[in-house]
Amino acid sequence: MASNRIIKPNTSPTSRSPLSSSPAASARLLDDHRFRALLSDEDWGRLPLAVWRRFSKRLVDGATIIYVGAVDEVEVSRAGWWLAQAVRAIGGPLPLVYEPGAPMMVAVTEDAGCGGQIWTRIGARSTGFPQVIHSCKRFEGPTGLEEYVGFGISMALTVSVVGEAICFSSAGYAFQLGRLRLALPRWLTPGEITVTHRDLGEGWFRFTLEVAHLRFGRMIRQSAVFREASS
Repeated sequence: MASNRIIKPNTSPTSRSPLSSSPAASARLLDDHRFRALLSDEDWGRLPLAVWRRFSKRLVDGATIIYVGAVDEVEVSRAGWWLAQAVRAIGGPLPLVYEPGAPMMVAVTEDAGCGGQIWTRIGARSTGFPQVIHSCKRFEGPTGLEEYVGFGISMALTVSVVGEAICFSSAGYAFQLGRLRLALPRWLTPGEITVTHRDLGEGWFRFTLEVAHLRFGRMIRQSAVFREASS
């Protein structure tokens, strides 16, 4: 473990020939306006066409889209490393893969039961089993979108556009047991979480996760590049 460890491989997305698969063409898709509804017309209009298409795909219930890629940049502080270890008690929702070039896969499955999407992220490690992170994006809660990680814990998300990237930012955490929903105090949360989706062209996009704390500063930053897998 190293404090403020930063790894920047000297590679570009298009140089990874094993991942250069074409987008799936056989998936049955429906128009999806759920993400669009969370943005103003002006903000939505600032996004590239490829982002519009990516966030307007809605599969039939139970169908899955798979994205393949690799980690290209990682930064984790000592406090961030300990945080990632601590939240393993609730399913390990923060990344434990800190290796440049490590293969990653994201599967997005439509789930009519929760009215949202099940996200499964798999990150390979040089030793041991890959890390698997499960969460559910639900179009509900105080902001209209929240990410549920299990064990009753959910995170409200706000959606914004910065430049030509779409950003999802934490807007409070809650614990839910049945119909009882309790907001978690700030001292019991990991801090501010921001996820940025930026199109890179030629079917590629960059997915960046950042965790920043008021006291400890930026604790975790993981960036990976993806494209839709072939069918």
